[in-house]
Amino acid sequence: MRIDIYSDLVCPWCFIGKRRLDRVLLGPVGEDIQLQWKPYQLYPNLPLEGVERAPHLRSRYGDAADPAHVPSRIASEAAQEGIELNFGAMERLPNTQLGHRLMTYALPFGVQHELADLLFRYYFVEGRDVGDVATLLGAAQAVGLDANGSASALQDETIAAQVKSELAEAADAGVGGVPCFMLAGTFALPGVQTPEVMVQFIERAKARLG
Repeated sequence: MRIDIYSDLVCPWCFIGKRRLDRVLLGPVGEDIQLQWKPYQLYPNLPLEGVERAPHLRSRYGDAADPAHVPSRIASEAAQEGIELNFGAMERLPNTQLGHRLMTYALPFGVQHELADLLFRYYFVEGRDVGDVATLLGAAQAVGLDANGSASALQDETIAAQVKSELAEAADAGVGGVPCFMLAGTFALPGVQTPEVMVQFIERAKARLG
């Protein structure tokens, strides 16, 4: 059974959900599961180069907005998955269009899941700009992708069109937030759930599929 993971690289809940899914799939329920990451954009109207994060937060939440503040629930849930979030290091809010192109390129090479984790760590732990070409190419190299192929993928209009199409498909499928786990293209599990709920949902989906 395939699980499509609708996600955005600047969504902390997606990072937490990814790590939680990893734990779930280590158990018996993980047998015969294939994963595919699908694009979603929380901030689709950002310029391609992104924006400075602190001014963006102040424009949305007022002058008292603290860019380094991690909401307590997010911090607690992340810590349970071994993630030490560092919002203070995040200087830019990137447009994730190029990141989604790289994720799309990575799929047939079998490193998409590994790349997702690395890009999440780059942004939420190390504060790197995951909309920056050099950062993305460094991540590609770290997971074993070809440097020239990765660079070409970021400029590839066919891949760009595929990402655009999949963003539209997410909307058509009713994905209104992320993470969202779509099992066998039919059963949607939205949001970050407990491992127990994830296991039960996957087991039920498998049973229904026979």
